[in-house]
Amino acid sequence: MPVITLYWDELERMVGVERERILERLPMLGCDIERVEEEYIDVEFFPNRPDLYSVEGVARALRGFLDIEPGLRKYSVKDADWKIEVSESVLEVRPRITGCVVRNIKVNDEVIRSLMQIQEDLHWTIGRNRRKMAIGVHDLSKVYFPLRYEGVTSDFSFVPLDYDEVMTVEEILSKHPKGVEYAFILEGKNRYPMIVDSKDEAISFPPIINAEKTRVTEKTTDLFIDVTGFDENVDKALNILASMFFDRGGEIQSVEIIYPDRSERTPNLNPREFSVKKDEIYSLLGFRLNDNEIIKAFEKMRYGVEVEAGDSFKVKIPAYRADIMHSWDLIEDVAIGFGYDRIEPVYPETNTIGLTHPWFECRDLAREIMLGLGFLEVITFTLTNERLQYDYLNRKAKPWEDFVPLQHPLTEDHTILRTSILPSLLEVLSLNRHHPLPQKIFEVGDVVVGKQNRLRASAVITHSKANFSEIRSVVQAFMKEIGFDWEAEETSDGAFIPGRGADVIVGGNKVGSFGEIHPEVLERFDLTTPVVGLEIDLPALFDTGELI
Repeated sequence: MPVITLYWDELERMVGVERERILERLPMLGCDIERVEEEYIDVEFFPNRPDLYSVEGVARALRGFLDIEPGLRKYSVKDADWKIEVSESVLEVRPRITGCVVRNIKVNDEVIRSLMQIQEDLHWTIGRNRRKMAIGVHDLSKVYFPLRYEGVTSDFSFVPLDYDEVMTVEEILSKHPKGVEYAFILEGKNRYPMIVDSKDEAISFPPIINAEKTRVTEKTTDLFIDVTGFDENVDKALNILASMFFDRGGEIQSVEIIYPDRSERTPNLNPREFSVKKDEIYSLLGFRLNDNEIIKAFEKMRYGVEVEAGDSFKVKIPAYRADIMHSWDLIEDVAIGFGYDRIEPVYPETNTIGLTHPWFECRDLAREIMLGLGFLEVITFTLTNERLQYDYLNRKAKPWEDFVPLQHPLTEDHTILRTSILPSLLEVLSLNRHHPLPQKIFEVGDVVVGKQNRLRASAVITHSKANFSEIRSVVQAFMKEIGFDWEAEETSDGAFIPGRGADVIVGGNKVGSFGEIHPEVLERFDLTTPVVGLEIDLPALFDTGELI
């Protein structure tokens, strides 16, 4: 989660109270205080509150929470004649762009520090490491409108930020530190997004780097902000930044975005409206509040609110609140605004006795057996990728039928939910090649096969003489301990050497497999000594119930 550094001189001035009061009440907003120093405080905020990633956002929230300035803060945007024309050539590469102009802002050390911090944190969270959204900030005096947002070829050139020489797009992606770091986002593209001004000079190469010519300095008084990407996260980020600069005393001016088929003005800082029923608030909170208490709680969290006919509240949500997607999000803020420390604990009306779920009973039994057989337990990630799960093990599968893909993966290493533990164990062996042999490790954990959770036990052994007989004896001991008779049949699993791998058969059904790992598989994991492994599906043997 993002850790934000807040300097006391700024925070106390913006909030209007002493640090002792801030330290007392800040955790009640839903954050952890990591470090308190004489000059600053480090605070860890949840990723669902990107509006709190700056001192301006924290001060705004605290002024409401401390009843200094409760209720909805009004933000105004002045229409101006700034234009960005969007070319067809960029729509398939990075189709969404928004922007605004900030006038009369004093860009001192405080502003630069706050801007750099929130920019990087927004890139990491809602921007998904710049994949979904990226921000550019420019000195307006060096930007010549109207701008063009277009797709260019790899030989397009300009002077990138922190450099004094002209570089082509291809050179930036291969030589510039930011280009090398984020080149993966544009991998495989034959067009590259570029914002060009009326002098045909680039000001930004999103999501990689800005141009040196629009660098922001302490002499800057007016800013142009661009945000590019793919979806509503672009608008969310711009609203957070525009609100931040408005709170700093800047004048926000809109920019007209002219697409091939439409035009729009950004940013839109008008509040959204949401209706929340009283009964739903009472039900989710677990206790009743009167209307005035609910209204006050909303206002402390900087909402506008009024009672509607039909026993509900009309809530006006600030444009910078990117996290409000459901009435439950608002009800959570009612609880925060009311004060978790004011909620009186009560004993439940019914008493129950907890029992261990069969799933975990089975897991614990398998763990105990493997530990007794001399294996060391490891715990690996449930998120993995198709290359590791299938390509490396000579296996094939189809999305959804065999594995569950992630809709918005953060990295190329975590794109699916694992369907087998064996590849993860091989990866652990690969990372520990420098340790002495033999190595015997196991894991009992969840996999997801065909959109269903399964519980698997998997183990591997590596040393110079590891062979089929050794892993068969482990399977024999495991099956004896859990009380099942079994048979071995030759397997067609490509992870094992043909003729040296077998399926575990119980009652005519396959419940697992074991054998010597194929040399091709070992080579892909950079393993040079023989490896044997097993994997057994426990729900095929036990009634483990279902996880809810």
